[in-house]
Amino acid sequence: MAALDSYLDDLLARGRAYFSRDEALAALGLKSPALAAAITRSIKKRRLANPRHGFYLILRPEDRIAGAPDPVKWIDPLMQHQGIDYRISLLRAAAFHGSSHQATMVFQIVVPGQLRHFELGRHRLQFLSQAAASFAQVNTPELVSKMKSDDGFANVAGIELTLLDCVRYFHKAAGLNSVAQIAKDIGARANPRTLTKAAAVYENSTVRRLGYLLEQVGHGRQADALEPFVKRAKTMLPLDPAAKPLAKTLAQVHERSAKWKLVINETVEIPE
Repeated sequence: MAALDSYLDDLLARGRAYFSRDEALAALGLKSPALAAAITRSIKKRRLANPRHGFYLILRPEDRIAGAPDPVKWIDPLMQHQGIDYRISLLRAAAFHGSSHQATMVFQIVVPGQLRHFELGRHRLQFLSQAAASFAQVNTPELVSKMKSDDGFANVAGIELTLLDCVRYFHKAAGLNSVAQIAKDIGARANPRTLTKAAAVYENSTVRRLGYLLEQVGHGRQADALEPFVKRAKTMLPLDPAAKPLAKTLAQVHERSAKWKLVINETVEIPE
């Protein structure tokens, strides 16, 4: 146990608050059962946390109330440990880009595949899947920014990807009204050309819904950049696909946006 404690102190002194099982085995020269027992004791004493098998966080005193540091401090080494590319997106990315209305304990990450969600202390990490080919096209330096923390940097969706991700996964971003608020808060800073490039990788329905929302909140330049995508649409779609389908006899009750080929089956309300 003393050997592990010294190892943890040394890592913290070098500004590193995480390690892998293999790194500890190599550094300490312990056999696997002995290391496992020492780590288990440290977890019980709340000196370590274990977000994924074989990867550990060293908890400073200020981290112990929440059960773990802010995930932005360790998501990058965790994902490197797993060999998976990623980007922080949705609500946390929106907050990073200045959408002050977005405060959440859910830390949302887009990845090229399926990953199990998990909780660590008070933090909830939610993984959202994007097809690997599409992910590779947009998870590039042009479209992904860097979020700085005390312990390094993490990949975060740029403004354009944040907007597209929030619309695509709107049910995970607190609904259409929340997404409209995000569009209002950060949409003016989206580069129209960059937005168009990223939008080409997303479903046409996502792009049309984002265009409509950007137009509604007064960001005409960004909305206009997406209008050409409407030409590829063959049918009208509901603005909110989660709303209950309506009987055909009631369909005419709803406003329609010919410009975006959307049935406005949900009223978007944005606080002033």
